[in-house]
Amino acid sequence: MRYAVLGTGQVGHTLGGRLVELGHEVRLGSRTRDNTAAVQWAAAAGPAGSAGTFAEAAEFGEVVVNAVGGRVALAALEAAGAQNLEGKVVVDVSNPLAYEEGELRLSPVGSDSVGEQIQRAFPHARVVKSLNTVNCRVMVDPASVPGEHNVFVCGDDPGAREQVTALLGEFGWPADRVLDLGGIRAARAVEMWLPLWVGLFQKFGHGEFNLEVRRAR
Repeated sequence: MRYAVLGTGQVGHTLGGRLVELGHEVRLGSRTRDNTAAVQWAAAAGPAGSAGTFAEAAEFGEVVVNAVGGRVALAALEAAGAQNLEGKVVVDVSNPLAYEEGELRLSPVGSDSVGEQIQRAFPHARVVKSLNTVNCRVMVDPASVPGEHNVFVCGDDPGAREQVTALLGEFGWPADRVLDLGGIRAARAVEMWLPLWVGLFQKFGHGEFNLEVRRAR
């Protein structure tokens, strides 16, 4: 399958690299075609990897992965072009996290989410929020954290959620550890986990941890 991965940071590189390892074709998208990080990634990825603008990547991909920061996600997807997102699954792994005046803040928070904003802005895309609750290593290698820990999916299109659940399975997430939260409104809850995640990161000194949801039998 052909994937567009929007974003040239550590998350984009990690997801794109793992998708190539799994036998997919990946185009890494950025604001400019000559973005140094994207060009270097594509050269290292081999024939299955390429680089281009956000629009070129989104046109190429059968599935689009939003791996830019949550605060700039809408701008990146607008640059990708609504026509290049129409009918496609858009996997949003971003978080609206930023430090402002020395304080960690989310925006939007509580009454909205990045996932919902993307779905409203691109009503013909099939947006699924997932993987934003773990760091990029755990995203593509859940076995790096012991135990039966969980990852979440939410989105208004049931078929899109199923498709993303299958992708998570390729990354190593068993289907019974993927918790389907229903519609995209649930993105509010998983995005609000991030301040606690940051606190735990500061306590542990690394990001190789995750939540395990245990239910009474």
